[in-house]
Amino acid sequence: MTEVPVETPPSGNPARQVEFADAVKLFFTNYIAFEGRSSRGAYWWAVLFVVVGQIVLDLIIPFLGTLFSLATLIPGIGLGVRRLHDIGRSGWWTLIAFTVIGLIPLIYWACQPGERSENRFGPDVEQGR
Repeated sequence: MTEVPVETPPSGNPARQVEFADAVKLFFTNYIAFEGRSSRGAYWWAVLFVVVGQIVLDLIIPFLGTLFSLATLIPGIGLGVRRLHDIGRSGWWTLIAFTVIGLIPLIYWACQPGERSENRFGPDVEQGR
């Protein structure tokens, strides 16, 4: 029997591959974690979950949308900080979101691949795994 080679994902670390359900689980598991790192996949799947959830709940009952916003505020900030850590930046950069122009570099950085090796924020592993 021949062995099928396992492809290494683009991130270089198979442990960093995160599916939608895993990303949502990690999002809530790391509720107040501001240390460690989060991959691009974990970040963008969680953002998709929050945006779609917000829209759906706002359409059903706006009060539920408000509660959902409050429930996802702290984990969202933590996820953004961990995403910045993954690319080697300090989580304090999150504060530039308070300026309108500051959203542009934050979105750009969120799209960048993470560092493939250990950086000052920890090893190349998904926080919470």
